[in-house]
Amino acid sequence: MTRILHLSDLHFGLERKPLVEPLLDRINAAQADLVVVTGDLTHRGRSAQFAQAAEFLRRIEAPLLAVPGNHDIPLYKLADRVMRPYRRWRRAIAENLEPVGHVGNLRVQGVNSVDPMAWQRGIITPAQVARVVAGLDPTCINIIALHHPMQQRPQVDKALMQGAGPALAGFEAEGVDLVLTGHLHLWSIGAFLGEQGRPILQVQAGTALCDRPGDRQNEFAVLDFSGPDLLVERHVAPMNEPGFGPPQHLHFTRRNDLWHPG
Repeated sequence: MTRILHLSDLHFGLERKPLVEPLLDRINAAQADLVVVTGDLTHRGRSAQFAQAAEFLRRIEAPLLAVPGNHDIPLYKLADRVMRPYRRWRRAIAENLEPVGHVGNLRVQGVNSVDPMAWQRGIITPAQVARVVAGLDPTCINIIALHHPMQQRPQVDKALMQGAGPALAGFEAEGVDLVLTGHLHLWSIGAFLGEQGRPILQVQAGTALCDRPGDRQNEFAVLDFSGPDLLVERHVAPMNEPGFGPPQHLHFTRRNDLWHPG
């Protein structure tokens, strides 16, 4: 079995402070082979917020892979956003904006989906898709980690990432197995599989720490891969409760190159 822990949208600067220590305790207790963080480590991309995020990440005991989110670049300083959007990220978190992790039979490729020219929307380019495809390993479960979702339900009022449709089609055709995203602060898994299953399983994380009005809960997920089976533990901390409740469990299996729930 290989274990990945997926969290997103920490939003340091607007974090739920009483949950920071319980979240760290849960993360380290999970003893994951890899922790994947899909963006928005900070709320406004400020140096003090990056310092908080970096300190939090240093306390995670497992290997770590993180990609930026749109909140991790300047919002109001337009010159900085256009000319040097990742200066603070590179200084505090990592130089590489699109890291790659390999644990057990899992290969995780990070993709930077931030678009400094359209702050919230996000973008994935043909060059990024080509890089991912070139890095796929047919002997592994191939996972992509990025901030912006590649599909959204109709009720979502945010614009879908530019290039999402062609990128998703390319990933499905070339053998990507799983996509990890965040951004919407809404948990979703298996929403786009359909009755007959689908080659790609998309896992959309909720927010791990944000204390923004309207966020009803904080959460993260643990993904256990064993042969064709995937067991998902969803850890939820409702806003009106002091910490995390018992994990919820979901099961998926891969048959004939398609993911199926249950």
